[in-house]
Amino acid sequence: MGEFEGLVAIVTGGASGIGLRTAQVLHGRGAAVACLDLEVGAVPAPLIAFRTDVRDDAAVRRAVAAVAERFGGIDIVVNNAGVGAQGSVEANDDHEWHRVFDVNVLGAVRVSRAALPHLRRSKSAVIVNTCSVAAGVGLPNRALYSATKGALTALTLAMAADHLAEGVRVNCVSPGTADTPWVQRLLDSAAEPAVERAMLAARQPLGRLVTADEVAQAIAYLASPLSASTTGTILAVDGGLQGLRPAPAPSLPAPSAEDVPA
Repeated sequence: MGEFEGLVAIVTGGASGIGLRTAQVLHGRGAAVACLDLEVGAVPAPLIAFRTDVRDDAAVRRAVAAVAERFGGIDIVVNNAGVGAQGSVEANDDHEWHRVFDVNVLGAVRVSRAALPHLRRSKSAVIVNTCSVAAGVGLPNRALYSATKGALTALTLAMAADHLAEGVRVNCVSPGTADTPWVQRLLDSAAEPAVERAMLAARQPLGRLVTADEVAQAIAYLASPLSASTTGTILAVDGGLQGLRPAPAPSLPAPSAEDVPA
């Protein structure tokens, strides 16, 4: 038995990485969990999978309705589905800008919009969006991706205000660079993957990548009925990247004459 016993959760992008780990954590604490993703063959039982493209409003509505019918309602929505993008503002054409916004921002809009009628009937209703440290830190060659995550962060706060009186909490988690299959694919395409990984790790004050489990645990905290007073919250899981400016390691002073042996 856990705090999610009797609750029903939808996790988009739930077939791998942060989404899959989140689904497993929620299920392990008692929730019935449906994973919505483009490819669901790798989703392990007892998680339930629905093949869904969050760019397709009709498909999203069908999947959300199927989850509600199967389990008798919906209490938790985790909008985790997302795609990456690299480059400066010049690097991507209009089609790519529309594509990435369509998944990262409008995907969350479609799923939330379809789920809200069910969430309003829940006593433990919550939406958690997976945002990013990129929304608040100027990272090089991430213009498009950062813009989508900035929009999603702003959307989180607006939704939290809109649905407060309805009893629907809305929060987001803001990870740093996480050790996920997507990041690994980026590293694999680099000329020197080990060097690139070391650079990504060094960028975060803790000196390592964030793990998928750490992000999943943060999502579970924000979604938990035990966190009923937590809404409109942006929870950083970034190894200190957004808030810390650690001092450099102290250098040893030059020896004085008294310190030098005769």
